[in-house]
Amino acid sequence: MEMINTVGRRKASVARVYLMKGKGDITINGRKFEDYFPMANIQQNVIDPLVILDLKSEYDLKVLVTGGGFKGQAEAIRLGISRALVKLNEDYKSPLKEKKYMTRDARVVERKKYGKPKARKSFQFSKR
Repeated sequence: MEMINTVGRRKASVARVYLMKGKGDITINGRKFEDYFPMANIQQNVIDPLVILDLKSEYDLKVLVTGGGFKGQAEAIRLGISRALVKLNEDYKSPLKEKKYMTRDARVVERKKYGKPKARKSFQFSKR
């Protein structure tokens, strides 16, 4: 089996996922998965596609992720893993789609507008 590579994005994060046959090792930016995401809920978020399909110990994952914060990165990786698994076997698509792991979440930060301190917030107004 050759290597399968996919891209997952979320907010400002871009994750390149490389999936190959192995024994379940996950490395993110050259570090062990548990070291990169120390929080248990974020770890669970990342490996959910593998857990749902019961493939946790069958494939090795090498992930390169840039940009954004840890939550955006985790969700970008999750999308990348889901896409890689679907590339591997089309039958995996429906359980992943059911959990909404195949959808690119398009919500990003709105840009700041001129004449305002933030995107929508206005300066204090008082009409004396």
